[in-house]
Amino acid sequence: KRVGGANYQVPMQVNKARQQSLSIRWIIDASRSKSGRPMFLRLAEELMAAYRREGEAVSKREQTIKMADANKAFAHFAW
Repeated sequence: KRVGGANYQVPMQVNKARQQSLSIRWIIDASRSKSGRPMFLRLAEELMAAYRREGEAVSKREQTIKMADANKAFAHFAW
């Protein structure tokens, strides 16, 4: 959000369809970033890691949540 010449990252709720889309995209991107094994094995490994709350996709999720928590002060700009 741009307010008074400054850009603010405003945390907002994400609807269910977008939540699923982001999670699948993050899991696939994490699988693609690894190399040396067939894609189906990398994808299976990342899915199992996500189930155990580990892996790159879960760390991306946690980083996004931390960023939203850090920007709570700007939540009043969400109009």
